[in-house]
Amino acid sequence: MKLALCALALVMTAASNSVAGTITGIVRAEGKEGAEPDTAAKGYDSRKFKFIERINYAELRDFVVYIDQPIVRDPLPPAKTAQVVTQKDASFKPHVLPVVVGTTIEWPNQDEIFHNVFSYSDTKSFDLGLYKQEIKRVKFDKPGRVDVFCSIHSKMHCIILVLENPFFAMTSAKGIYAIANVPAGHYRLKAWHERLPAQTKDIVVPGAGDVNVDFTLGIKDLPKY
Repeated sequence: MKLALCALALVMTAASNSVAGTITGIVRAEGKEGAEPDTAAKGYDSRKFKFIERINYAELRDFVVYIDQPIVRDPLPPAKTAQVVTQKDASFKPHVLPVVVGTTIEWPNQDEIFHNVFSYSDTKSFDLGLYKQEIKRVKFDKPGRVDVFCSIHSKMHCIILVLENPFFAMTSAKGIYAIANVPAGHYRLKAWHERLPAQTKDIVVPGAGDVNVDFTLGIKDLPKY
């Protein structure tokens, strides 16, 4: 009997290990054609424009790749049920934070000056008031984008991306991402950046092994006016 139970446990373990794959890939961004610095930068030496910062699309960071749908099967629990966005040097760190629905985020103010943390987003509206060298908390219980600001300092802004499942990843400095232990099946995979149109691809995750999905985000396929 014990041998039979052990054999059954081994079979179940092998089966569970064989129905999850990994999604990997690279996300990059590209600018509009004809707007390269060598053809459009002549006026940037003038006093009027010299302090205007141009976007270098090759250096954009904070891409998020995620499965854009509910997962019917029981997914793995998130690695963390609590996250932290620090107020330090009059900025929010990190600037972009993806979390799964139900996550509580801590907002420690590590500066010696007052900050305020608030959002008027439809997904989650809140106001933590003015405080310094203190920690406050907010639970995010609905999926969507939440833009967060400080009412005192104009450049303090961060984005909380609340997602329906724990199958998501931030890209590395080189644009590489990996989402592990994804149940085998058909999915909508989305690549997101705060200032570019998102891109979605239909994918199939194998029962074991990797599936490679790359994205290039840019200003394209928008209506002309």
